[in-house]
Amino acid sequence: MRESKIRIPAVAGQFYPSKDKELKKQIASFTNWKQTQMEVVGCLLPHAGYIYSGMVVAEVISRIIIKENVIILGPNHTGYGQVFSLMSEGKWQTPLGEIEINSALAKGLLNNSLHIKADNLAHLYEHSIEVELPFLQYKKSDFKIVPLVIGPADLKTYKEVGRTIALTIEELKLKDSCLIVASSDMTHYESEGDAKTKDAKAIEAILSLDEDRLWDNIHKFDISMCGYAPTIIMLVAAKILGAKKASLIKYQTSGEVTRDYASVVGYAGITVY
Repeated sequence: MRESKIRIPAVAGQFYPSKDKELKKQIASFTNWKQTQMEVVGCLLPHAGYIYSGMVVAEVISRIIIKENVIILGPNHTGYGQVFSLMSEGKWQTPLGEIEINSALAKGLLNNSLHIKADNLAHLYEHSIEVELPFLQYKKSDFKIVPLVIGPADLKTYKEVGRTIALTIEELKLKDSCLIVASSDMTHYESEGDAKTKDAKAIEAILSLDEDRLWDNIHKFDISMCGYAPTIIMLVAAKILGAKKASLIKYQTSGEVTRDYASVVGYAGITVY
């Protein structure tokens, strides 16, 4: 990846089909793609295998306008790379084609942030950004991305990164052409009842656009939401860019697919506008 600057898929054939026709067919089957189109500043999408969370992603993506630039914030599941790892140039490959990185926007983030570092290592095997891309490509063929993988830090640092993202977007006059995506699953491997109770606490904070309450609830109620940091960053940036509301588009758990309600993962799709 470092030599070619092409990030090849890490989980094609596992989380989603590796053949373009099969992938398009599956994505098309999840929802009615002729929804009324809504302009949003940001959104929250899950990132599990498509059979589990694809319907939630599709319900959100089918309703929103995909802008020319998409900043995608994903949690770091592998532990590789920097705390805030940005792939700042090159392309990402999926079965549906290649997506170019907006290197000017990426470099703006690097220049404006003390925390964000140019680092490809965190992206090598990380799925949290990759799995969102085919849905975006299914909807829109011509957009650029800025992929940022996020590790553990404190609330103050996450807020600073969120402010930096908003500042850089405004500085480059991209406010009207930038979508910020936070990638996250919700509660992991608890009973359906416990997962729904805990996830409701996190979702309520997100719908209130309250990153402080989200942080507090995650820790107070021990909510295993893997991408709470990307979500906090997205909320901070989205509010600076003018977002006033959020809507829960769809919530479900893996139990609806597996019929195993003793141990589920929760998935929420939320728009911020």
